[in-house]
Amino acid sequence: MKEKNHLAKDYLFSYIKNSEKRFQDLLSQTKFDKIINEILENCYDKVSLMENKEESLGVFATGILHYMLTSAMITSQRKIEHKNIKIDIAIPDLKTLENDPKKTLIICIPKTIEKNYIKKKLTQLQQVQPEKQNIWFVLTHDVKLGCKTYVIKRENSTFSKIIYDIGNFVNLQGSNKLKILRV
Repeated sequence: MKEKNHLAKDYLFSYIKNSEKRFQDLLSQTKFDKIINEILENCYDKVSLMENKEESLGVFATGILHYMLTSAMITSQRKIEHKNIKIDIAIPDLKTLENDPKKTLIICIPKTIEKNYIKKKLTQLQQVQPEKQNIWFVLTHDVKLGCKTYVIKRENSTFSKIIYDIGNFVNLQGSNKLKILRV
């Protein structure tokens, strides 16, 4: 199912376009956290006031992550389905997940704060990714899941470190053959 055009996504990419030169400079210095923090500081409040706050913030987080993965040249597949389970992001890809789950990272970005939904989603993802430590969540509120979570918020957001953590995962698993991401 194709995601509808969303105001949060439009707002985010408009901000990124207007910040392109500064972001390119930061990218050349691998300052991914600074880019994410700047986006959060300047866009979070407006996005959190949009209709359906949790959905808007989820779309916003998804957009940031897609932009950063592309900018960091990290191989990923996005918005895919495996064994009838929807996966937001698989790093590097489904083929690796099928052949060697230890070398595959699944990132889930639920667009809700409903704890039962989030826990159900974790259970579903464990059916395709048996390595629970390789299932990460990006949430708008802290929920204890027993796996790695990142909380997106305006200040002191753990989300700002996600690209470094993904880079470390990719480099440790040997998936980044070119070692472009220097973390």
